[in-house]
Amino acid sequence: EVQLQASGGGWVQAGGSLTLSCASSGFNFDDYSLGWFRQFPGKEREFVAAIRSSGGGTSYADSVKGRFTISGDNTKNVMYLQMNSLKPEDTGVYCCALDPRRKILSRMSYANEYDYWGQGTQVTVSS
Repeated sequence: EVQLQASGGGWVQAGGSLTLSCASSGFNFDDYSLGWFRQFPGKEREFVAAIRSSGGGTSYADSVKGRFTISGDNTKNVMYLQMNSLKPEDTGVYCCALDPRRKILSRMSYANEYDYWGQGTQVTVSS
């Protein structure tokens, strides 16, 4: 059974930093993609960033480019999201998701193509 567990959320003042982790287990896919999405109360889920398990291709939402960095450690099956220069509008529940197929970069933001989702971790940025 595929399991994804996000952690590392918390409260931070604007301009601060947080690092989220997503631990994954229960699968043996050769090539897959992992993504971060966030959801704000009353709004649609929003793409944040994604990474391919091999080749290291990454994709970012325009709103986080230059501030967030996604990375992965395949030996530990953990994905990270380093978030710097946080803004109040970054507040939300951050979830990690897995697509067991190799994705082209232009499709990494498509939430409906991710088959597995973990529970989210709350990020709150105060002004």
